[in-house]
Amino acid sequence: MIKRLIDWFRKENDVSLDAPIGAEAIFSLKLKDLTIGELRFEENVWHFKYSEEFKVKADEFYTITGFPDLDKDYTSSFLWPFFKVRIPGIKQPAIKEILEKEDISEDEVSLLKRFGLRSIASPYILES
Repeated sequence: MIKRLIDWFRKENDVSLDAPIGAEAIFSLKLKDLTIGELRFEENVWHFKYSEEFKVKADEFYTITGFPDLDKDYTSSFLWPFFKVRIPGIKQPAIKEILEKEDISEDEVSLLKRFGLRSIASPYILES
């Protein structure tokens, strides 16, 4: 009984959402008309790097949490929390309905493409 309760309240985004082998995607992170950087998924690795446009104006903006170095090409086998929060819990009935209706795979790349454009928690736009 307690295990059921714990599972019920477990954050849905903790579910493994591995992308299919060979999946690729490119996203542009923007703040209004300014391109902040590029998020890519290729060969099962996530990459993030700041744009040259942002680097020129970096003294006017804060860097993104978790990405302090403007010149680094960040890589990870896991999607960073800054981007992952854009993916809704896939156990929600309304989200399940959208996934079924639009025939969307339950993986981070597909979910980020479908739901990642805007977030109430962030002023950034993530275009695919």
